[in-house]
Amino acid sequence: MNTMRLSTILLAAITVLVAILLYSPLFVPIVSSFFVINHGQADWSTPTLSAYIALTENTDVLAALRATLIVGLCTVVLSVVCGTLLALYYHSHRAGGGALQFIVFLPFLMPPVISGLALLIFFREINFDRSLVTIVIGHTIFVLAIVYRTILTRLQSVSRTLVEASYDLGANGWQTFWRVILPNLSSAMAGGAILAFALSFDETMITILVTGTQSTLPVRLWAMMRLGFSPDINALVALVLLFTVLLCSLTVRFLIPKQVAGFHG
Repeated sequence: MNTMRLSTILLAAITVLVAILLYSPLFVPIVSSFFVINHGQADWSTPTLSAYIALTENTDVLAALRATLIVGLCTVVLSVVCGTLLALYYHSHRAGGGALQFIVFLPFLMPPVISGLALLIFFREINFDRSLVTIVIGHTIFVLAIVYRTILTRLQSVSRTLVEASYDLGANGWQTFWRVILPNLSSAMAGGAILAFALSFDETMITILVTGTQSTLPVRLWAMMRLGFSPDINALVALVLLFTVLLCSLTVRFLIPKQVAGFHG
């Protein structure tokens, strides 16, 4: 018991240490965003929200934010619909399910630069102009694997007796799906959708390769950072980090409780 407790404490300490080493540098631009910076020096005596107010007047940032939201929402809809259909197909043990699953996971497991280059070459060969549509396609292909796996895991945990009972009570296939299967998948679909949006929101490499004249917020942030850190960049970093943490927290809220409950049950 003492050995187990010691190993738990040691693992927790290592986790905290790694988290501090990875994420503590982010607090520098976040804290700096609340102070005026003159000639590279922060005036710590006067906290201000001027950097955040300036962002609301930056048309380039607002345009990038709109593009990011459009891409994210389209990616969520496509990935959840396709992921659900693919999970149902694989769960039905139809022919080609294993090969289909391999194709779904391949873009997620490959380095993003490879997936982005493959899409870029494909779009060029078919003379498809790069735009927000190509970004949506790239993001959907990238996040589809994790949405599919999330929904499939929940689908496999649904008791077969519920489906059989639905058929015994006279329900057809569509009614069984709508009233039995879909309610059991709703939380997994919601969690997968939030996670898909978070991944789409933060995706940069694929976006850079398949984007056209419009750019998403992370790409815009990357372009701004090439000229150095400024108060508006610090504020944008803080907002992106806050939004990402919020999305991850919502994902945990939808996915973890039922999995844990199922484990203990």
